[in-house]
Amino acid sequence: MLEEFLDFTRLKTSCRKSILIDYYSAGFLWAKEMNFSLMQISVFMDLLNFILENIRDKHMTLGDNLKELERAMTETGETESEQEGDLNFFSIEQAKAIIDYFV
Repeated sequence: MLEEFLDFTRLKTSCRKSILIDYYSAGFLWAKEMNFSLMQISVFMDLLNFILENIRDKHMTLGDNLKELERAMTETGETESEQEGDLNFFSIEQAKAIIDYFV
C-alpha cells in the first residue's frame, strides 16, 4: 500500500526505491507501535522526510540534523491547536523516543 501511496507502482523496482519503502514503512510501524495518534503519525512521517532531505540534499551531519530536528519539533508544537490549548503533538517522553529512533 505504501508503494502505491508513494506512486512507485509504475516504476521498475530498484534498490533505491526499495530502501525508501523500507525507510518509511519502518518509521510508520514504529510510530504505530508507540501508539501515536493519527496526527502524531502524520507529523512523525513529515519528520522522517525532513531528516532524509537534510541528509540527501544538505549533507548534514548527525549533530546538525539533530539540531534541525529539535527546531522542527519545537515549531511543530506551535500550531493553532496547541495555541488554543487543545493538544500537544508529542510528550517529552515521545520526543525523546523520536530522537532515539533517529539516532
